[in-house]
Amino acid sequence: MIAIKPHHFVDILTALGEGRAEFQPHAYGHALHGVAEVILRDGNVLLRMELGADDICQPCCHHVGGSCNDTIDTSFRPQAPSSKREWNLLIDRRWCERLGLAQDDRLTAREFCLRLRDDCGDIADIYREIPPARVLERQAKLRKGISLFLAKSDPAQ
Repeated sequence: MIAIKPHHFVDILTALGEGRAEFQPHAYGHALHGVAEVILRDGNVLLRMELGADDICQPCCHHVGGSCNDTIDTSFRPQAPSSKREWNLLIDRRWCERLGLAQDDRLTAREFCLRLRDDCGDIADIYREIPPARVLERQAKLRKGISLFLAKSDPAQ
């Protein structure tokens, strides 16, 4: 089972939709590359929703004392908190509300993806601090990633 923040799963699908086939290790040491590989390889992998530090965050150099001490670039989103921990929690809470998810809920990657396909809608209100053009681009990539993931993880194939 993988503990994952909702926005991390969304980010993986968005990257898939932008054409990323592989994820590389990051200088921060987080585990995005490993978690993404497992999720993209096995649509039946069980996910546990985590609003705190998830399996991606655990090995990160910014995961200190149980939470993230990193900051975010607010130059194009001045209304967003500068704390990455606060920003991520804000976005994750919005995704949870949109998708009917809560801390510790369990579903497979495919089930989460189906929920995104069916309930994602317009993501402008989830990312309302980000300029609309960036959100539209992100939404298009997310929708493409959802389609690619579901086609690849179709149990009938």
